[in-house]
Amino acid sequence: MTHPCLTCGACCAAFRVDFSIYESETHGGRVPAGLADEITTSMCRMRGTDYARPRCAALTGTVGEKAACGIYEWRPSPCREFAAGSDACNRVRQRQGLAPLENGLL
Repeated sequence: MTHPCLTCGACCAAFRVDFSIYESETHGGRVPAGLADEITTSMCRMRGTDYARPRCAALTGTVGEKAACGIYEWRPSPCREFAAGSDACNRVRQRQGLAPLENGLL
């Protein structure tokens, strides 16, 4: 069975993603420099996530059908910590018309 996150992507089109500049490639981290903007001297933001209708620049595919993170191995900590099946996950899935997931899938 395919993991539901591989067809979802709702979280990538719902939240602002801020993280430490030290996670960016520019400052020795792994998040590609072209996908993040420095917003303060200590914080970066994933491009595309600071809009009324956010969509992370690293998201590929169609939300709810077939979606994937183009930088999955290098994604920032907020993305690594987001739990499939959590309340936040199921709220954004519901906004996309998707069924809820069980908590603790990842």
